[in-house]
Amino acid sequence: MPQSVTELTDLLDLEEIEVGLFRAHQPRTQLQRLFGGEVLAQALMAAARTVPVERSLHSLHAYFLLPGRTDTPIVYDVETVRDGGSFSSRRVVARQRGKVIFYLSGSFHVTEPGLQHADPMPEGVPGPDDCPRLSDVMAKASGRPSAMWEQEWGVLDVRYVGDSRRGGALVDPAHPARARVWVKVDGPLPDDPRLHQAVLAYTSDLTLLSVTTVPHPVLWGVTVQAASLDHAMWFHRPFRADQWLLYDQISPSASGGLGLSTGRLFQDGSLVSDVAQEGLIRELGA
Repeated sequence: MPQSVTELTDLLDLEEIEVGLFRAHQPRTQLQRLFGGEVLAQALMAAARTVPVERSLHSLHAYFLLPGRTDTPIVYDVETVRDGGSFSSRRVVARQRGKVIFYLSGSFHVTEPGLQHADPMPEGVPGPDDCPRLSDVMAKASGRPSAMWEQEWGVLDVRYVGDSRRGGALVDPAHPARARVWVKVDGPLPDDPRLHQAVLAYTSDLTLLSVTTVPHPVLWGVTVQAASLDHAMWFHRPFRADQWLLYDQISPSASGGLGLSTGRLFQDGSLVSDVAQEGLIRELGA
């Protein structure tokens, strides 16, 4: 997976085969299947390349249909569903070896004035410098060296805010499954708002589903088979993915081998994005 911002931006710089048809290369990785955030971000960039620059993405809804391969390029086919007076809609189909592995629908909107309100950022949250890195936490939990985790996720700086032994878990009687992390890209990005949205989508998939296992005596990725099934995001305000964002995550429910997580992303005290995801969380050996 990308270890530097240059590698990440190269991953999101798609080759246009013909109008509305794009091809993406794969990064070096030891993972057995593609990281869902990669497909999500590439599909977003493909859709954005077909929309007028004055229209920005305000929502996306995606479904992961088949595990993606790490040894085969992905082709993204963008359908122009509608271009109205202030909204544009796009549908993206991702294929590998002739099979559809992913769908994304995105809606773009011309920025305009309107009513304003937002949930406040949680108070009393320790800063990122006072929180442990994901690679160190995962190394301690798994017994595998930090370097292995940095090889896969080195481009992302992720810090656990709460109980690092349980993925940033917090004690919250109203939400038994709650966790917080600080996230950002580990290096400056170009000043392209669409790139920042794609990078945030990439980042948003890394920790969200793991919140569904916070109250349970299982080890993420070791005693649980996990896979993202769908993913939705709403973008409310401008932000930079190369500056710290607080990712406040809860899981309202887990049952029948499925878990639902929602997350709110704050930057400089403002709510900039909401995320929701459902995924498979199947106990191995159960």
